[in-house]
Amino acid sequence: MNHKIAVVLGSFHQDQMLQMQKTCHKVAQERSLTITREIWVPGSMEKPLIVKKLLQDPDIDGVVVLGIIERGETKHGYVMGDAVIKAFIQLQLEYEKPMGVGIIGPEVFPTQIEPRLEGATENAVNAVYEMLNLLAE
Repeated sequence: MNHKIAVVLGSFHQDQMLQMQKTCHKVAQERSLTITREIWVPGSMEKPLIVKKLLQDPDIDGVVVLGIIERGETKHGYVMGDAVIKAFIQLQLEYEKPMGVGIIGPEVFPTQIEPRLEGATENAVNAVYEMLNLLAE
């Protein structure tokens, strides 16, 4: 079955996000997932609202969310990451549609980002793919 998915990307780490976008398209194609919407938002805090709108769309079967939350001088990133993930879990349960979360962090150091880009993206796309298949049974 060919499922339609959306992708939400954070624009704050533009260069790394372009790499994640490329990997996302490659893995989606390998899994016969059609990316019908792709939305760039400023950062992770803005993602839950866009994800909610996408999950409300009857033509979207699932959503992949990609981003990076770096370690900062305060716990802002940790607190934000916790709130965003809780919102994503609630949205999945509310709309009964899967999400794959490829947000690197929170608390990731800049040197840890590059080696995680491909794996985090692949895992997020594969999670949506596997959950769509499970829900179709």
